[in-house]
Amino acid sequence: MTPLIDVIFLLLLFFMLSSTFSRFGEIELNQAAAGPATPGIVTERSFVQLGATRLVLNGTPVSLDDLSGRVETGQVLVSLDDDTTAQRLVDLLVLLRGRDGLTVTVLE
Repeated sequence: MTPLIDVIFLLLLFFMLSSTFSRFGEIELNQAAAGPATPGIVTERSFVQLGATRLVLNGTPVSLDDLSGRVETGQVLVSLDDDTTAQRLVDLLVLLRGRDGLTVTVLE
């Protein structure tokens, strides 16, 4: 019985030391939904199409660095291609977050 307990404690120690306890970051996403229009508020809207290798802002291909300079305030609508990875979307959202007067909405 003692060797069995020793093996269990060794396995427990191994799994505790080999696992990672990292804290995952959160990124707030706004989902586009149907609702009443607000006619009094006029904001600048930008449309971004995001793919695995392409990034298009209002019909013009751009890079991630150029996008941060072109979008300052207003609303950004992000449309995802079928081949878009989650990391590519997170890179875009990290680039655009934290700006005053800028809202990002990911379309389905």
